[in-house]
Amino acid sequence: MDAVVMQEFGGPEVLRWGSVPTPAARDGWVSVELRASALNWHDVLVRQGRYGSPLPHVPGADGAGVRTDTGEDVIVVPSLWWGDNESAPGENWEILGDHRHGTYAEVVSVPAECVVPKPRGLDWAQAAALPLVGLTTFRALFSRGRLRAGESVLILGAGGGVATMAVTLAAAVGASVVVTSSTEEKIRQSVELGAQGGVLYTDPAWPQAARELSPGRRGYDLIIDSVGTWSDSIKTLRPGGRLVVFGASRSERAELDVRGFYFGQYELIGTTMGSPRDFSGLVSLLDERAVAPVPVGKVFPLSDAAQAHAFLEQGSGFGKVVLSHR
Repeated sequence: MDAVVMQEFGGPEVLRWGSVPTPAARDGWVSVELRASALNWHDVLVRQGRYGSPLPHVPGADGAGVRTDTGEDVIVVPSLWWGDNESAPGENWEILGDHRHGTYAEVVSVPAECVVPKPRGLDWAQAAALPLVGLTTFRALFSRGRLRAGESVLILGAGGGVATMAVTLAAAVGASVVVTSSTEEKIRQSVELGAQGGVLYTDPAWPQAARELSPGRRGYDLIIDSVGTWSDSIKTLRPGGRLVVFGASRSERAELDVRGFYFGQYELIGTTMGSPRDFSGLVSLLDERAVAPVPVGKVFPLSDAAQAHAFLEQGSGFGKVVLSHR
């Protein structure tokens, strides 16, 4: 079958059009003929070799398509073998596209529990864009961050898929949302999704500017940090506030004032993509609150995956980058 295949690790140029064997049928697994797949920053790290994927390799965690056995329209849930402990994944947990072929292909094979019906009202691009950002965001906001209606949340890095989804979900439950972003245009687009305002993180004084937008200027109940700027993020928390972190796109090291941290009574909470239970919670929330679909910023043909990765890394887009398989 046709696929985007990596023979080596490196820049976007290592993503080349090629072919791999079509997945064979096996008990407990389902094959999905894909109509679309979506890019995540995680895919960039896979391409760079950060997860030690076997070569040659087909990347891609997110996808939507048709079950080959039943003809049902489905989305692929990329969280494999989470385990029984909801507080953290088990030792066998992995993300689709890390160590087994992913969704940048005509067909993908996954455990049967990792396909769910495509939600009504979503087109293929929107459906493919949902799983990883939806799972990650739901777990960060609610399972780990314990966000409730009436609380305030600061979401860092508005423009990417996770941050835009976080704005949508947080606003849907009645939280007060502020964002940081690199451009005024992305802040404006975030306001259209439900944010009350935002600040430019390109300004070194952004933590104070963000704090000025918090209720009573006392700081936020919750910070969603997918970029790794912990020391700055903490400056925007109220006493007793919660900092949820699940990314390091801007910084992989952080220095914290330990004494200030414990006197502030802060919580530092790590998280990753979620569990099947988290996904059920996400689907229920989407149904109950009529949440808008994940914004899709740009669609490329599957054969142009290298160009799509280059576009994603520029950081100039708003919303998800998607590959169309037809």
